[in-house]
Amino acid sequence: MTRRTTSPAEIVIRQRALALERSLPGAQKGEVARVHEARVATRRLREAVPLIVSGARGRKFERRMRRLTRALGPVRELDVALQTLDELSTGGAVPAASIARLKQEIRLERERVHAHMQSEVSHVDVERLSRKLVAAARKHQPHPARPRARDPKRIARARIRSARRAARLRGAIENAGAIYLPDRLHEVRVAVKKLRYALEVSRELSGSRAVAQIRTLKQVQDLLGRMHDLEVLILRVRGLQGSPQAPTLRISANLDHLVRHLETECRQIHGRYVTMRRKLLAVCDTTEKAAAPHDSTGASASAA
Repeated sequence: MTRRTTSPAEIVIRQRALALERSLPGAQKGEVARVHEARVATRRLREAVPLIVSGARGRKFERRMRRLTRALGPVRELDVALQTLDELSTGGAVPAASIARLKQEIRLERERVHAHMQSEVSHVDVERLSRKLVAAARKHQPHPARPRARDPKRIARARIRSARRAARLRGAIENAGAIYLPDRLHEVRVAVKKLRYALEVSRELSGSRAVAQIRTLKQVQDLLGRMHDLEVLILRVRGLQGSPQAPTLRISANLDHLVRHLETECRQIHGRYVTMRRKLLAVCDTTEKAAAPHDSTGASASAA
């Protein structure tokens, strides 16, 4: 019996679909690690599907992945907030009573958003969805007789898509400047994440071993992700202080101390980000050059 070989494009989809298939049942139960893994899997699939499955079918898959991402997001955000508060409670820098009060509110909210997430995810037959994704990738293989062959046109599209992501990241970096502006830094974080996932797809389709760019993007993504999580937590603290269920004056004062502690860390993270901007821009340069047309001698074609 002849063993069927698998194309690079099918492997890209299969790996990401399998990650979602393995993590989504646990996410539906509320398992913290599985919620995170499932959300990442949906984002990676959203980046890969347009390059592998074209047309209306590809857009339908993208919409389903986007819906899952949005359903998982609020639960993940609250999980991170609770993890951050656990870190602070062990450090002793913030009074325990204020942290306990905030955790109580967040846990109650998590119960509510988890119920909504369960409702959304319950409509998804993840095993069936995974089979459909893999079947679609197999159907769109341009070289049925040579399934292992890499598709130059698909690789070129992946590089062009990555270059567009790089251009958006460059614009976000320039717009954010060197001043601590949370909203603009959030745009940088989102652009970094999208470029990273795009480069991962491009790398796997082309068989490239280059990982330095992806490593740089992951470092900045983690850095800005931490800052974003702290900023969200600050908003939650302020929301609690101004709500009808506002805590006692003593606990409110302690929450002010917590906010100052979080803001200090945010500014420290921002300083580290500023030192990494040059590396990020270098990644943008390399990515855009890789997508530029080349003549027969290997030199980049000049603009008309």
